[in-house]
Amino acid sequence: MKKLEGKTAIVTGASKGIGAQSAISLAAEGAKVIVNYNTDAIGAKTTVDTIIEAGGEAIAVKANMCNTDEVKQLFLKSEEQFDKVDIVVNNAGVYSFESIEAVTEIEYHRQFDNNVLSVLLSTQESLNYFDKVGGGSVINISSVASVLATPHTVVYSATKSAVDSITRTLSKELGSRNIRINSVLPGPTQTEGNPIEGTPKDDYVSANTPLGRIAKVDDISKVVVFLASDDAGWVTGQKICVSGGFD
Repeated sequence: MKKLEGKTAIVTGASKGIGAQSAISLAAEGAKVIVNYNTDAIGAKTTVDTIIEAGGEAIAVKANMCNTDEVKQLFLKSEEQFDKVDIVVNNAGVYSFESIEAVTEIEYHRQFDNNVLSVLLSTQESLNYFDKVGGGSVINISSVASVLATPHTVVYSATKSAVDSITRTLSKELGSRNIRINSVLPGPTQTEGNPIEGTPKDDYVSANTPLGRIAKVDDISKVVVFLASDDAGWVTGQKICVSGGFD
């Protein structure tokens, strides 16, 4: 039997990158998956098609994860399609790297809304859908930027530190409901939005990573699957760096 047979998962920001691969990997282990997207309908459809072609079940649902009403509709549509929600992967987010002199009020709010508020709204709404006895699993995609001091990432790093704090706090608050909450902290990872391979950054990261390479998206999604499964039934409130040692 597959690890997630009979489970339903929502993956936010799943039209590409870590979110898309997490959705695909969860489905490969038997989960029915809601592929959330905000702007990239084509990417979301590609993720869904990949899951279905492999024999899984998935639908794409558009929702801005910073908007309370749209978050509520996402969960409602998920329940209507698959009857329940057991797993939430809070992956949706944005980034911009710039010096402190370049930080603006607009960019601050853009990153904190997309990276922090979205996690709060999604987790809050999940409480209305998780089984009252069986609970659920929330997996927050953070970053090694929350623990690794890197110039020109002051706002982004602050958002990811906030995500880790949310993880720790809510693991204490919601543990009595059998709801587990953990953070995954990827290191530099090759994605459509972060093409590292073959660039000077690739050389730098590989040289400073004990395992000697940048991450692939499935390096991250394997840990997401673990945290979603009963194998991690005694794991909550944790920050798990998935960086090859680049932390």
